[in-house]
Amino acid sequence: MQVRVQSDIFDPGAELNAFTAVIDGAGAVVSFSGIVRDVAGGLQTMEIEHYPGMTESALQAIAEEAMQRWNLADALVIHRYGRLQAGEIIMMVATASPHRKDAFDSAEFLMDYLKSRAPFWKKEVSSAGADWVAAKDEDESALDRW
Repeated sequence: MQVRVQSDIFDPGAELNAFTAVIDGAGAVVSFSGIVRDVAGGLQTMEIEHYPGMTESALQAIAEEAMQRWNLADALVIHRYGRLQAGEIIMMVATASPHRKDAFDSAEFLMDYLKSRAPFWKKEVSSAGADWVAAKDEDESALDRW
Protein backbone atom coordinates (compact mmCIF):
# COMPACT_ATOMS: atom_id res chain seq x y z
CA MET A 1 0.00 0.00 0.00
CA GLN A 2 1.33 3.39 -0.95
CA VAL A 3 0.11 6.89 -0.07
CA ARG A 4 1.76 9.98 -1.50
CA VAL A 5 1.00 13.66 -1.04
CA GLN A 6 3.08 15.71 -3.44
CA SER A 7 3.28 18.96 -5.35
CA ASP A 8 4.87 17.38 -8.43
CA ILE A 9 2.76 16.41 -11.41
CA PHE A 10 2.64 12.68 -12.14
CA ASP A 11 1.75 10.45 -15.05
CA PRO A 12 -1.29 8.30 -14.14
CA GLY A 13 -0.47 5.77 -16.87
CA ALA A 14 3.06 5.29 -15.59
CA GLU A 15 1.79 5.08 -12.00
CA LEU A 16 -0.77 2.45 -12.98
CA ASN A 17 1.83 0.43 -14.88
CA ALA A 18 4.18 0.51 -11.89
CA PHE A 19 1.33 -0.42 -9.54
CA THR A 20 0.20 -3.42 -11.60
CA ALA A 21 3.75 -4.61 -12.29
CA VAL A 22 4.22 -5.75 -8.68
CA ILE A 23 0.70 -7.01 -7.93
CA ASP A 24 0.50 -10.66 -6.97
CA GLY A 25 -2.79 -12.54 -6.87
CA ALA A 26 -5.02 -9.85 -8.35
CA GLY A 27 -7.61 -10.51 -11.01
CA ALA A 28 -8.81 -6.91 -11.13
CA VAL A 29 -7.26 -3.46 -10.95
CA VAL A 30 -9.38 -0.33 -10.80
CA SER A 31 -7.99 3.17 -11.10
CA PHE A 32 -9.43 6.65 -11.05
CA SER A 33 -7.67 9.90 -11.85
CA GLY A 34 -9.12 13.26 -10.89
CA ILE A 35 -8.53 16.31 -13.07
CA VAL A 36 -8.78 19.97 -12.09
CA ARG A 37 -11.90 21.18 -13.90
CA ASP A 38 -12.48 24.68 -15.15
CA VAL A 39 -15.14 26.84 -13.52
CA ALA A 40 -17.49 29.40 -15.01
CA GLY A 41 -15.56 32.61 -15.39
CA GLY A 42 -12.34 30.82 -16.26
CA LEU A 43 -10.22 29.08 -13.66
CA GLN A 44 -6.79 30.62 -13.37
CA THR A 45 -5.51 28.25 -10.69
CA MET A 46 -6.68 25.85 -8.01
CA GLU A 47 -4.66 26.35 -4.85
CA ILE A 48 -4.58 23.32 -2.56
CA GLU A 49 -3.25 23.58 0.97
CA HIS A 50 -2.63 20.89 3.58
CA TYR A 51 -0.77 20.27 6.82
CA PRO A 52 2.21 17.99 6.15
CA GLY A 53 2.19 14.97 8.39
CA MET A 54 -1.48 15.30 9.30
CA THR A 55 -2.64 14.81 5.72
CA GLU A 56 -0.42 11.80 5.08
CA SER A 57 -1.57 10.19 8.35
CA ALA A 58 -5.24 10.71 7.47
CA LEU A 59 -4.82 9.26 3.98
CA GLN A 60 -2.78 6.34 5.32
CA ALA A 61 -5.54 5.55 7.83
CA ILE A 62 -8.28 5.51 5.19
CA ALA A 63 -6.17 3.39 2.83
CA GLU A 64 -5.57 0.93 5.68
CA GLU A 65 -9.31 0.86 6.34
CA ALA A 66 -9.94 0.02 2.67
CA MET A 67 -7.36 -2.78 2.86
CA GLN A 68 -9.16 -4.23 5.91
CA ARG A 69 -12.73 -3.84 4.61
CA TRP A 70 -12.15 -5.37 1.19
CA ASN A 71 -10.07 -8.27 -0.07
CA LEU A 72 -7.30 -6.19 -1.64
CA ALA A 73 -3.89 -7.18 -2.86
CA ASP A 74 -2.77 -3.55 -2.83
CA ALA A 75 -3.88 0.07 -2.93
CA LEU A 76 -2.39 3.34 -4.13
CA VAL A 77 -3.42 6.90 -3.27
CA ILE A 78 -1.72 9.97 -4.75
CA HIS A 79 -2.94 13.53 -4.10
CA ARG A 80 -1.30 16.76 -5.17
CA TYR A 81 -1.13 20.11 -3.42
CA GLY A 82 0.05 23.56 -4.45
CA ARG A 83 -0.98 25.64 -7.46
CA LEU A 84 -2.64 23.58 -10.19
CA GLN A 85 -4.04 24.57 -13.57
CA ALA A 86 -7.30 23.42 -15.18
CA GLY A 87 -6.72 20.10 -16.91
CA GLU A 88 -3.91 18.96 -14.59
CA ILE A 89 -4.10 15.69 -12.70
CA ILE A 90 -4.98 16.36 -9.06
CA MET A 91 -5.27 12.84 -7.62
CA MET A 92 -5.33 9.14 -8.33
CA VAL A 93 -6.45 5.99 -6.57
CA ALA A 94 -5.81 2.43 -7.66
CA THR A 95 -6.91 -0.78 -6.02
CA ALA A 96 -6.09 -4.39 -6.85
CA SER A 97 -8.13 -7.37 -5.77
CA PRO A 98 -8.68 -11.00 -6.71
CA HIS A 99 -12.20 -9.96 -7.81
CA ARG A 100 -13.56 -6.83 -9.51
CA LYS A 101 -16.31 -5.99 -6.99
CA ASP A 102 -13.83 -5.44 -4.17
CA ALA A 103 -11.56 -3.44 -6.49
CA PHE A 104 -14.42 -1.19 -7.65
CA ASP A 105 -16.02 -0.75 -4.21
CA SER A 106 -12.76 0.04 -2.44
CA ALA A 107 -11.69 2.52 -5.14
CA GLU A 108 -15.04 4.28 -4.87
CA PHE A 109 -14.77 4.34 -1.08
CA LEU A 110 -11.31 5.95 -1.33
CA MET A 111 -12.53 8.52 -3.86
CA ASP A 112 -15.54 9.44 -1.71
CA TYR A 113 -13.30 9.85 1.31
CA LEU A 114 -10.79 12.01 -0.59
CA LYS A 115 -13.59 14.25 -1.86
CA SER A 116 -15.26 14.78 1.53
CA ARG A 117 -12.93 14.04 4.42
CA ALA A 118 -9.31 14.32 3.36
CA PRO A 119 -7.68 17.33 5.05
CA PHE A 120 -7.08 19.50 1.99
CA TRP A 121 -8.27 23.07 1.56
CA LYS A 122 -8.96 24.16 -2.00
CA LYS A 123 -9.29 27.66 -3.36
CA GLU A 124 -10.43 28.38 -6.90
CA VAL A 125 -8.88 31.52 -8.37
CA SER A 126 -10.70 32.83 -11.43
CA SER A 127 -11.13 36.10 -13.26
CA ALA A 128 -14.11 36.71 -10.95
CA GLY A 129 -11.98 36.41 -7.79
CA ALA A 130 -10.94 33.71 -5.33
CA ASP A 131 -13.29 31.38 -3.44
CA TRP A 132 -12.65 28.51 -1.07
CA VAL A 133 -14.33 25.34 -2.29
CA ALA A 134 -17.16 24.39 0.08
CA ALA A 135 -18.29 20.87 0.85
CA LYS A 136 -21.23 19.76 -1.28
CA ASP A 137 -24.24 17.93 0.13
CA GLU A 138 -24.03 15.20 -2.52
CA ASP A 139 -20.38 14.53 -1.62
CA GLU A 140 -21.29 14.23 2.05
CA SER A 141 -24.25 11.97 1.22
CA ALA A 142 -21.99 9.66 -0.76
CA LEU A 143 -20.24 8.72 2.49
CA ASP A 144 -23.49 7.40 4.02
CA ARG A 145 -23.30 4.17 2.03
CA TRP A 146 -19.96 3.24 3.58
